[in-house]
Amino acid sequence: MGLFSKLKKKKEADEEPVKKGVEDFMNFVRIYLQATIAANLGITNIKLMPDLAMFKRTLKIPTANNKLGVAERARARKIMQAEYGIGDIFFTELDASIKKGCKSQAAIQGYSLKIQDYLGNLLTLVTSLLKWKMQVPSFMKGTLRRMVAESINKIMTKPDWKKPEVAAASFNLRKQVASLGFSEEWMTEFMFNIIILAKKEKRKKEEI
Repeated sequence: MGLFSKLKKKKEADEEPVKKGVEDFMNFVRIYLQATIAANLGITNIKLMPDLAMFKRTLKIPTANNKLGVAERARARKIMQAEYGIGDIFFTELDASIKKGCKSQAAIQGYSLKIQDYLGNLLTLVTSLLKWKMQVPSFMKGTLRRMVAESINKIMTKPDWKKPEVAAASFNLRKQVASLGFSEEWMTEFMFNIIILAKKEKRKKEEI
């Protein structure tokens, strides 16, 4: 959660840009998800949402209108848009998926595990298909985004695969997408940002 402290310092003084990585980004995805669930279900016990609790304490976010999740969700979205350039579709579709798939407190754990498994499968399959294309320089963002979009479209539409394990992974991902309700555009937005962040992390390690 080191990024939270840096964001706090950044607010207090004009410092160098906040360092961002894949782990920080995924933390914010979990925070946004937990904040949205808390707001939707009227959850008052913050202990049920550990990532949200850490975020709220670190940035000292006051509860809005006695409803946990509302102010925290807005802050997380603002940070993700400012620090990572995440588009509106990411939040719109995630909101819709949560509303559809997590309608009670009893469904929280199941939904959280389902989306975690889905994102892991998406990451593994897309990076496997991209292979050498992952070496495209970060400054060629338009080209890289197009390659990511093409790979995702292939996963969602290609009828036959040479490797049976890829066919099985693709079929499984399609079922998860149908259940969770995410579009190819949403998956492209998520994967493109993950890849850009991973490339930046790799470059920084090589410079050390």
